[in-house]
Amino acid sequence: MTPSPSDAPVLPDASTPPETSAKKPGRLPSARPVLEKLFELYPHLFGAEFLPLKLGIFQELLAAHPEHFSRDALKAALGVHTRSTRYLQSVAAGKQRHDLAGVAVEPVAPEHVCLSVLELFRRKQGRTPEDLRPKFRAQLLRAFEASGLTPQEYRAKVQTSDARANALLEEAFAEYDQQRARQEALYRALESSGKTPAEFAEMYGLNPRDVSAALERQRRQQTPAAPL
Repeated sequence: MTPSPSDAPVLPDASTPPETSAKKPGRLPSARPVLEKLFELYPHLFGAEFLPLKLGIFQELLAAHPEHFSRDALKAALGVHTRSTRYLQSVAAGKQRHDLAGVAVEPVAPEHVCLSVLELFRRKQGRTPEDLRPKFRAQLLRAFEASGLTPQEYRAKVQTSDARANALLEEAFAEYDQQRARQEALYRALESSGKTPAEFAEMYGLNPRDVSAALERQRRQQTPAAPL
């Protein structure tokens, strides 16, 4: 369910790279020195903030630093990095992919954003008795709305074999449907009232900004896409 290693590397929890591989069993011993070297060479990507990496950065790193990295060791290190919680948080936040110079060059695919959110939910919910579903539902909704996809298109890209993750995604879509229904009802009531958004809000004790925002969202959704 985690995005592939080409998504970006990162060290978990600390701006210093060494902490990742040494303390956790099952990780290749070669990952630690490679991560340290990546941190040294590209602190803007592997330092205090882990930025999503552009597709193809593995090949670029090999070509740029043949004296430092072997193919297998770099692949293992990037795998550790891109599976780290800090890296997934960066992807889940919808940040753009960056090249070696630290320049944003392309968006992360919607499915990688969503799958990162779901993986973070799985990890964090397993460590606390607190119900984290509302927080992650809201994040999934933001990711879906930013994707520009329909619910059907989004589902086709992000369905996983994890029943709990799929259930959270369906909860998010149910909340989305409820929001749409409320917006449509508000829009119809406002249109039929003949009032301005400010007058309508005052009449029903609503926040004028919320009414205007709901009205604008509804109008955008009703505007047909321009023909190609």
